[in-house]
Amino acid sequence: MDPTESSNTTPLSGMKLLGVRRFRPYFLTQFLGAFNDNLFRNALIGLLAFQMTTLDGSAFGAASWINVAAGLFILPFFFCSAMAGQLADRLDKAWLMRRVKFAEIPIMFLGGFAIVNADLPLLMLSIGLMGAQSAFFGPAKYGILPLHLHPDELTRGNALVQSGTMLAILLGTISGGLLIQIPDQGGGIAAWAVVSIAVLGWFSARRIPAAPPVAAGLIVNRNVLSSTLSILRAGVSDRPILLAVLGISWFWFVGSIVLMQIPVYVRDSLGGAQPLATALLATFTVGIALGALLCARLSGRRIEIGLLPIGALCMAIFAIRFALVEMPSEIIGADLGTFLGSAAGCSILLNLALLSVATGLYTVPLYAFVQSRAERASLARVIAFNNILNALFMVAASVAAILMILGGLSLPEMILAVATVHVGVVLYIFREVPEAVLRLLAWLIAHALYRIRVDGIENIPEKGPAILVCNHVSYVDPLIIFSRCRRPVRFVMHHRVYRWPLLNLLFRAVKAIPIASGSEDPVLLERAYTQIAETLEAGGIVALFPEGQLTRDGAIAHFKPGIERIVKRTPVPVVPMATRGLWGTFFSRFDGGPALKRWPRHWLAPVFLQVGSPVPPQAADVGTLYRRIQEMARHESDRNASS
Repeated sequence: MDPTESSNTTPLSGMKLLGVRRFRPYFLTQFLGAFNDNLFRNALIGLLAFQMTTLDGSAFGAASWINVAAGLFILPFFFCSAMAGQLADRLDKAWLMRRVKFAEIPIMFLGGFAIVNADLPLLMLSIGLMGAQSAFFGPAKYGILPLHLHPDELTRGNALVQSGTMLAILLGTISGGLLIQIPDQGGGIAAWAVVSIAVLGWFSARRIPAAPPVAAGLIVNRNVLSSTLSILRAGVSDRPILLAVLGISWFWFVGSIVLMQIPVYVRDSLGGAQPLATALLATFTVGIALGALLCARLSGRRIEIGLLPIGALCMAIFAIRFALVEMPSEIIGADLGTFLGSAAGCSILLNLALLSVATGLYTVPLYAFVQSRAERASLARVIAFNNILNALFMVAASVAAILMILGGLSLPEMILAVATVHVGVVLYIFREVPEAVLRLLAWLIAHALYRIRVDGIENIPEKGPAILVCNHVSYVDPLIIFSRCRRPVRFVMHHRVYRWPLLNLLFRAVKAIPIASGSEDPVLLERAYTQIAETLEAGGIVALFPEGQLTRDGAIAHFKPGIERIVKRTPVPVVPMATRGLWGTFFSRFDGGPALKRWPRHWLAPVFLQVGSPVPPQAADVGTLYRRIQEMARHESDRNASS
């Protein structure tokens, strides 16, 4: 790898990642792979749904065979993912990706032959082999990203991969549908296309920079059953990763239901043809890509898990709206132009698009969270665990779809049933991951009140324990810090504030630590020190305001000695922070405290949060921390002096 393109350099923004070698060949390789998979699959679906008319009279018709094909593509993930994860950790991931992409070429030769001859058994075999090839590609594909990208590039890298994948799905879907429709020659052209793209993908993979093994001494367990069980046990043991993977798997369940049924929905419910099916599929895939890019835009350089609940909630809303759209008789059997010209047709497309945008907001933070949370030495095996659960949910989607089809449900009715279950999923997310909901609320409230700029947020460690200390200017200081910090933070706060009615529920949800002085409540004080120590020993982050109270004049008061006692008991890095611009705003004690007359003047006031480099525990005395924070907040102090 070019040393100037090391993942340790300054993070790149936006589309600039596509211009560097550590990302561009990788992106192109996965793009071509997704494109080819979907070209083949949609050529197969078009063949089954619109050309193999001999299936229409059978009890197990085209709709059921489409779902069988989807299940066969996913089935190899159960048997291959565990070994694939071990190989990706043990070997150079770039080398492994090149070998797997080379295997795609003969598989596509076989699939092309099956398309040309409309050979149903061979088609099913080909799509099963494609699934096996994808199962070996997945752990290396996602495991290589943290090796080539800066941590602050992970969300944007995943957003580009997700949006690129969706664009590839769109182009593959359109191409497969259009090619198979060409009279007499469609099958042959589609066959040559899938082989040619497989060759291009292999050439692109050869340009991916080396990614040295992260666990070169790992012994690969060739026993499929025991290795799979071992991967599952390891994945289940890390609850945050398990919850994130379950969330990703649920996305694939919902997405599979929608994507698999759209062609049959167009044919049976709308009486339409292949162009209308392609338009609906295009709407869904473009929406997911736009949602992924929107997620990257809203997240900035952070892994913003707070976008998860809003994506999940919007998925439920727009899925229900899509299912309840009434279809007047004039759009039944209509061509694409007539469909797009009707209010009902536009409503169907709009709700489908908004549903897919919401799924992009929902999934990108989950993928980035898994990649940042997992240890690099086992990341590929975590991705393998993710793939196994994804496969389980997608097979379940195929089975559920077949059962609902046999039960006579249309696509809107199927989506309504899935949306009803999804409401339960949303409630489960809100209950199990309250931090995500509260981060979203904190982000919305903080940005509704102020124009916030942050510098040095990368100084907060991505992993491991740390103490955040900050000057205390306003009642919303914790809100601003909480909304900008990537990791969960436990705030230490005065017990009287902690017990405020209604707000106490929020303080409990974020696991704030109430504290009192020794003269007020020595038992509570000792309990607070114990909770702080336990949090730090578990690798968490604790935030406190060493002044012990809000400033009454804008100046930084002398620090209490409690911070030294905390660091002495649990020696961890201390990260100094300072806010500027909050003094004089509504929630500060300026001019006696909050006053409604000052609200309009200070709404959307510019606020700056400066995060300094960590101070080693042996140097984290009160004097050092005071001087560091005073220096970072000096502009605020100058303003106070002049006023």
